[in-house]
Amino acid sequence: MTHVQPGILAPTPKFASYLFFHALPHANLSAALLRLSQLANGTRVVVGLGQSLVLALGHSIDGLHDFPSYALPGCDIPATPSALCCWLREDERGELIHLTRHIEQALAGAFVLEQQVEAFKYKTGLDLTGYEDGTENPVGMAALTAAIVKDRGAGLDGGSFVALQQWLHDLPAFEAMSDQAQDHAIGRRKSDNEELDDAPESAHVKRTAQESFEPEAFVLRRSMPWANAGQAGFMFSAFGCSVAAFEAQLKRMVGAEDGIVDGLFQFTRPLTGSYFWCPPLKDGKLDLRAIGL
Repeated sequence: MTHVQPGILAPTPKFASYLFFHALPHANLSAALLRLSQLANGTRVVVGLGQSLVLALGHSIDGLHDFPSYALPGCDIPATPSALCCWLREDERGELIHLTRHIEQALAGAFVLEQQVEAFKYKTGLDLTGYEDGTENPVGMAALTAAIVKDRGAGLDGGSFVALQQWLHDLPAFEAMSDQAQDHAIGRRKSDNEELDDAPESAHVKRTAQESFEPEAFVLRRSMPWANAGQAGFMFSAFGCSVAAFEAQLKRMVGAEDGIVDGLFQFTRPLTGSYFWCPPLKDGKLDLRAIGL
């Protein structure tokens, strides 16, 4: 699909930066977004619009709504909405610095950068715990079906919804766990990535087995590790044709259905949580017709 932002379907880059912006009141948001569209071809910069921004422009995107928050024993899931997110993707970290400056300049006077998360590819695509992420990612047409909107009309088809969460790892706590306890928390062996038949029901793999939901809850994961000032974790990123699959997985992870909390919460927790709508492309630029631009 030529009107999909290509970075959504492409493998994770060597380096990335997630830029979260809030919108200034009474600013010319439309003009700023049009300037951004000149920079964002969906490859180096994947753009997502938050619900508050879409509403501020006098429009709505069916399926875009508030991020779910939970406060349950053993896990707190925060909702931290932003107006706009730009996922920068590069092979050189220095290029991220220059690209960030260009984006801030394009948005100046209308949007202010409120959070920036620097991410990177670890080895073959591992989490900092050493486990592979996205083992059961759909590929080919299955990836398109899971991640990309279709049959919704011009300005919507080729778009995607993305759920973003910055997770903070307690690496000392994780390293204090036995090898078996680590594997049972994930549900796979770290040594060969094989799924464990004898893993407990709290194992992450069992909590989020995409084919175990009704309907099946497939998402396209593009998560990456991050580290800054002595802290480290994972920038969870899941693209979907809607947010329904992600919400089904999250609800099960926190034990809202059966009281079984995902093993991940033994050593990590989310600091943020937000949804964005990633518009499609038209003639190599962001197609913003759905929000009146």
